[in-house]
Amino acid sequence: MPLSTINFMNVSPAAITAAGLIGAVLGSFYACAVYRYIAGQTLTNPPRSMCPECGHKIKWYENIPLLSFFILRGKCSNCHKSISPMYPVIESVSILWAILLMFMYGPSTLWIMYMFFGGLMIVASFIDLKTFILPDIITIPGSIAAIPCAAMFTNVGWEGALLGAVLGGGMFWSLRLLYRGLKGVEGLGLGDVKIMCMIGALAGPQNLPLVITIAAFTGLCAGLIMMLVKKREYGSMIPFGPFLALGSMLSILYAEPFWLWYLLG
Repeated sequence: MPLSTINFMNVSPAAITAAGLIGAVLGSFYACAVYRYIAGQTLTNPPRSMCPECGHKIKWYENIPLLSFFILRGKCSNCHKSISPMYPVIESVSILWAILLMFMYGPSTLWIMYMFFGGLMIVASFIDLKTFILPDIITIPGSIAAIPCAAMFTNVGWEGALLGAVLGGGMFWSLRLLYRGLKGVEGLGLGDVKIMCMIGALAGPQNLPLVITIAAFTGLCAGLIMMLVKKREYGSMIPFGPFLALGSMLSILYAEPFWLWYLLG
């Protein structure tokens, strides 16, 4: 069956627009969460966002997702120092995620659930890119919540959610021990093991191969690009969490049509 014959949700332009707006607002929050975690701050302290260079308190109209960044040309309105492009990138990813989910699932409980877990993965991924850390405050609650959510709201079921979590986390725990035994150094962090528990529960055991294949392929491509562009040596560390999250998010969106296409031709 060609992919073009598979029916996606017939959602209204209003629903797509609403999804994009929600994704933009959440993306702004995600960017703030990433920055504050890296800076050692909390979500409530300081109470208002400010320029890290001059301390200028960001006004509401300077904090409109995507729009403010381009109007200000990526610079602080007070000191004119550059604003990190991380902000519009995170906001764009969040908007795209919200819209693609709406196309696939419509305005439903699944849309809300996957928006939540997608948000966790977006925040965790960008923190990992900057720090090589997948925070326990995200991965552990996410893994615990993923099992009942997947069991109750998807066709994975309790058995599939539990088995997926055990297989996902267990596989990466085993790989971590094997790599350390062979090389004498850490190749995978515990954060990767924990986020794979969450991903495994959401994906179910049947989609874990797809998630891991996407993560391995995109991670390899990123590593090769870094070797060419940044002249890094082979074997240089790259954070694997973002690629696991990418594999999971693509699986959430397209695993069903992919398997239909693959099995039915």
